[in-house]
Amino acid sequence: MARIAGVNIPTDKQVWIALTYIYGIGRKTAYDIIEKAKVKGDTRVAKLSEDELSRIRDVIDADHPVEGDLRREKALNIKRLMDLGCYRGLRHRRGLPVRGQSTRTNARTHKGRRSGVVKK
Repeated sequence: MARIAGVNIPTDKQVWIALTYIYGIGRKTAYDIIEKAKVKGDTRVAKLSEDELSRIRDVIDADHPVEGDLRREKALNIKRLMDLGCYRGLRHRRGLPVRGQSTRTNARTHKGRRSGVVKK
């Protein structure tokens, strides 16, 4: 298995698809990475040479925050909003939708399961 940025990427897939298994790399970013590393995107990961893998690793390390660093950065940004006490931070703290969505109906994924009213 090829290991890039601490993630075992699948060897039976094409390079540009396999790179999307890394947190923080989508299709566009994967395409940009293989362009900079001068690797053909349609080759399978198993057929890549060690030199090509190292070039891909170097490009990712130099230009793109991925995996643990990116998760930590996102968590710190959310924590900063919560500490400031701004509107978005309060929505994060209460577990409600942050980006202006309606909560009268259809907010179950953020709000969690319904708590029913007990009748006497």
